[in-house]
Amino acid sequence: MQFYRDGYRPGDPDVRPAASQATDRAPGFPDAVDVLIVGTGPAGTVLAAQLAAFPDITTRVIERRPGPLQVGQADGVACRTVEMFQAFGLADALVREAYWVNEVRFWGPSEGDRSKIARSGWVDDTPAGLSEFPHVIVNQARMQQFLLDHAAKSASRLEADYGLEFMGYEMDVSSEHPVIATLRRTAGEQEGEEFTVRAKYVIGCDGARSNVRRALGIRLEGDAANHAWGVMDVLGITDFPDWRTKNVVQSAGKGSLLMIPREGGNMVRCYVDLGVVEAGDAEIRKTTAAQLADVANAILHPYSIDVQQVAWSSVYEVGQRVADRFDDLSPESAAEATPHLFLAGDACHTHSAKAGQGMNVSMQDAFNLGWKLAAVLQGRSDAALLRTYSEERQAIAADLIAFDKHWSAFIAQPALDPEHPERGGVSPADMQAEFARQGRYTAGLATTYTPSTLTGSPEHQQLATGFEIGTRFHSEPVRRVADARRMQLGHSHTADGRWRIYAFADSSGAALRDLATWLAEDAGSPVRTFTAADADIDSVIDVHGIFRGSHHEIDITALPSILLPKSGPLGLQDWEKAWATDDADDIFALRGIADEGAVIVVRPDQYVAQVLPLTARDELRDFFGGFLLPVTATVSAA
Repeated sequence: MQFYRDGYRPGDPDVRPAASQATDRAPGFPDAVDVLIVGTGPAGTVLAAQLAAFPDITTRVIERRPGPLQVGQADGVACRTVEMFQAFGLADALVREAYWVNEVRFWGPSEGDRSKIARSGWVDDTPAGLSEFPHVIVNQARMQQFLLDHAAKSASRLEADYGLEFMGYEMDVSSEHPVIATLRRTAGEQEGEEFTVRAKYVIGCDGARSNVRRALGIRLEGDAANHAWGVMDVLGITDFPDWRTKNVVQSAGKGSLLMIPREGGNMVRCYVDLGVVEAGDAEIRKTTAAQLADVANAILHPYSIDVQQVAWSSVYEVGQRVADRFDDLSPESAAEATPHLFLAGDACHTHSAKAGQGMNVSMQDAFNLGWKLAAVLQGRSDAALLRTYSEERQAIAADLIAFDKHWSAFIAQPALDPEHPERGGVSPADMQAEFARQGRYTAGLATTYTPSTLTGSPEHQQLATGFEIGTRFHSEPVRRVADARRMQLGHSHTADGRWRIYAFADSSGAALRDLATWLAEDAGSPVRTFTAADADIDSVIDVHGIFRGSHHEIDITALPSILLPKSGPLGLQDWEKAWATDDADDIFALRGIADEGAVIVVRPDQYVAQVLPLTARDELRDFFGGFLLPVTATVSAA
């Protein structure tokens, strides 16, 4: 973490100095904004945290509730989401507070007495080597508060405006702020009052009953619900031995139970199988927490839970639906048209909670969109870049829906009765095997973006087999040359909208040095082509060099300037761009880096965009030229 780049200042380094745009902000709601975020759910708070990094972009966040969420529904935080939180500097606080899901244990009818359950086995929750971070559980409200606090401490001093609801919009294509949004006050002395605000872009992060989606005339399409589950967070006294591990419990004829411990050391979330229902069944929704506890105790026999308190409970029906588009462009829109309204999270896809992906995929929607909005609004990319949001994320949502259909149906199956296999069902062993098989997906690591303007083709994938193009950048430990610190290479990637080039050295290191010199000094390099003369050399493309061998063998002051760049108002050197192999974990071997080295281009949302040879000058320049706009003057090599 670097916090003296702009000069020394005392106090909490997480609280950035307020930008002039924040200190000069007039009271009240502005007449016009660059970005209007509707909703402070998982997607809305990620988007707010990301855009808060850009004080020159006027962003406002509205929420119809009178204040922050207190009790959230979602709680599962996939490894991939923790990786994203690391980019905001929030992973340490998150994992410190959270429950770590280490194992999944499986229970089924006892062979000796099928009226009772017995433990049948267990698997590691997350297969080894998938991520440096664990799968954790923490209340959705806390997740959102981490992000809201981050935005409030940023130079933008961005805070949500509560008690405001999006009602509808009109378009004025002749205006610089073409979206005229109507907002209504939902609390306070002026409750019911409506007013308008102009925006360049509006993002609907307002949940499954999204007003933004309704205004766009977009419907969620998919299967009607046919299976009901009750869910409750309980504090209880129990003789069940696995109360503090994740459990999948199948009973003989009494239903299934999914148990997930919560943060804090005592609370557990119980998903209780309520069976097949008709879609929209009003009666099933009247099921009380006491009734859910009775069903759970019947399933757990001979064990029991004496519920002392229910922190939260609900009943829901499993249904999987997805919007046919995630923005305001219709099939009739002109080919050159660009979107101005977007949907993210539950506003454009809904599914069950069984795979623990709802909050996680919603956050990844916003992480995909935020840097694109910033690139367009700051003039680094053409507005056509924004079309890639719906193209990329709708495909991911469709994959999620397909997985959720399979997963929710699979875990809802009754326990197989060996004496009556014709009745169907699944054995505890098969349940255990399926959980192990789906570990990569439930860790949030199955997303793969297909070749496009932003994601290259695999001609040179053999140079770095462990950095698969289109997947998230899979970190490993390295040694920072300047101070010998052992740390994860991926943790150098912050949520600041910059692209990264990770150049892995060839055997001698000569090709890496040549590439670094070209990037810094050649007028045709993407760094000089796409970075303004008055900007820091790493403000658009952040270049890192990873050398083979010991950090003791590298004279950092002799490296090309782009690996020891001078930046910031004081022109200070940045000592955190050069890396060496870690003694215990050789990233070159672990990620399959060829002897001739490799260039790994990583998107601002941490996904591998391209793998190229260290000698690939034209290919590297052309790749960035596909989505970045050249500046009229190039950056100095300093």
